[in-house]
Amino acid sequence: MGISFIGTCISHAAFAGALLGILLGFNPLMGAFVFSLLAAAVIGPLADRGEFNPDTAIGIVFSLMLGLAFLFMGLMPGPKTQALGLLWGSILTVTDANLILLAAVCGVVVTLAVLFYKEIQAVLFHREIALAVGIPANAIFYALLFLTGATITASFKAIGGLLIFSLIINPAAAAYQLTYSLKRMFLLSALFGVLSGRMGLAASYLFDVPSGAVIIITSSLVFAIATLLSPKRKVKGWQIMQEVKDV
Repeated sequence: MGISFIGTCISHAAFAGALLGILLGFNPLMGAFVFSLLAAAVIGPLADRGEFNPDTAIGIVFSLMLGLAFLFMGLMPGPKTQALGLLWGSILTVTDANLILLAAVCGVVVTLAVLFYKEIQAVLFHREIALAVGIPANAIFYALLFLTGATITASFKAIGGLLIFSLIINPAAAAYQLTYSLKRMFLLSALFGVLSGRMGLAASYLFDVPSGAVIIITSSLVFAIATLLSPKRKVKGWQIMQEVKDV
């Protein structure tokens, strides 16, 4: 869909919103949620009306949110300890309320993915064609952006604004290396995300290092292993050999 950096953009939007919450004295998580949804709401129409690639719209919104984040941090009086803590997150300080939010967002995402799987698949394949055959492609596209924002906000406390976008990209990219089926890709990416969290947390405990950073490194290693084992590498190599042979 041309939105591979959507996680980067919305995670920084969540970070800016959380900083505004600290600055003005309200719940940082609420600020993160509002800014995440706001960024998602702007990206879709901006890409559509500007008639350029969605990644360009993402880059524009990302630069705005990054500027706001630094502005809010600069306006904070005194030490920036709480603000800096939002960068890295802390999975060990997750509260019951955070877990409830995670469970609720997970339930909504899974339910909508199951109910509208065919529509999502069509939009992922080609948005214009999906729209031409009567599928509400724009609504599906915007819904995916909003769900991404909600997912990032729900994970913000555990992973932090600087690292969460890696868990949006790495598990899905690893799953993409191993299958051509979108359904299996969904399942594998979720599995790889859970695996990265479990293994990263275990390594964090054993070596007494920050859990969020280790989880992200673990997800990158999972991607590297999936790439090495990918059957698509063999297919690509065969295609190159055929092209050379034809020449």
